[in-house]
Amino acid sequence: MSAGLAQDRGSGAADRFELVVFDWDGTLIDSTHAIADAIQASAADLGLPVPTRERASHVIGLGLFEAIHYAVPEIRREELPAFVERYRRHFLRADEQLRAFDGIDALLAELGQAGTVLAVATGKSRAGLNRSLLQTGWARHFATTRCADEGVPKPDPWMLQDICEELGIEAGRAVMIGDTSHDLRMARAAGASAVAVTYGAHPVEELLACEPSACLDSVAQLRAWLLPRLAAPGVQGVQRGSGSDA
Repeated sequence: MSAGLAQDRGSGAADRFELVVFDWDGTLIDSTHAIADAIQASAADLGLPVPTRERASHVIGLGLFEAIHYAVPEIRREELPAFVERYRRHFLRADEQLRAFDGIDALLAELGQAGTVLAVATGKSRAGLNRSLLQTGWARHFATTRCADEGVPKPDPWMLQDICEELGIEAGRAVMIGDTSHDLRMARAAGASAVAVTYGAHPVEELLACEPSACLDSVAQLRAWLLPRLAAPGVQGVQRGSGSDA
């Protein structure tokens, strides 16, 4: 069943957001298949039980070590370095071919032109996100970014809390947009609003169980939901590209 706008829990003025925080993989970039493939191939390389596609996809958004332990619980500590090396090799083979979901480029540009403050909170490593920002040319859109290897990964609220502290914006005036329950649980723990998109890693039922403000099926629906809920542009003191990856 399509989630669409039926799950919308918006409440008028309370949803006038000053800060929009995006997840990366599965929300902005169509990379779910590449990540799951790399996890499965790495397990096969080491003779470990190969996780199902559902299990391999579930870990997207977590930190790398948390993801490996969940996807392949049989892995031994001494096998972790080899798994990480193989995962990165497999993923990098597909990385340059990954593309944004239809409509994301235009949405980011439109939000930027409107003066909306944007950020990224991702399970990627800092090196991985910096590489992706260069490939997409999107660094100019984001005031700051946080990665899983810089602190406590999702669903812990650290990334969102740290973003809000840096930018001087209350968490209640921020919305987190993501494709996994890890994103939505992080937002709830941080006191921010959360919006789910259904075109990424986690199934609709799992997203709805987190009670997001909306559960949306496309970038077009995301745009239609988000734009009317943005605060007046121009948060004082915030400039694009001022984050740790600038």
